[in-house]
This record gives sequence, structure tokens and C-alpha cells, in this order.
Amino acid sequence: MNLIRNERLKLSATWLNGLATAAVAVGSIAPSIAAVTGATSPVVAVGLALFWLLVGTGLHFTARALLGRLRDTP
Repeated sequence: MNLIRNERLKLSATWLNGLATAAVAVGSIAPSIAAVTGATSPVVAVGLALFWLLVGTGLHFTARALLGRLRDTP
């Protein structure tokens, strides 16, 4: 039973880490493009990029915490 549980935890952690990567990528690229094209001010763009960086970091460390719950198999 531990093998199934471990695989489910790894799958969830992988999904969360992928979501974290997407949040950082999109959260930094979109505000940068908006600032370059003049759709928003550079200050707002930096604020948004930092916000999504923090969201991505939080998701990544949540994924790490999930992996910390893996159990040894006999």
C-alpha cells in the first residue's frame, strides 16, 4: 500500500511543481511585455512579477513538503 501512496504523492508533487513553474514563467513574462508595450507602468510590472514569484515559490515548497511525507517500503 505504501508504494501506491508514494506514487500518488509524487504525482501530486510533480503537478504542483509544474504549476509553480508556470506561475513564475507567465507571471514574469506577461507583466514584462505589458511594461514594454506601455500597457502598464514598470512599477506595477515589477510588483506583479514579484507576486507571482512568491506564489511559485510557495507552490514549489508545498510540493517539497508533500515529498517529505513519502514512506519507506519494506
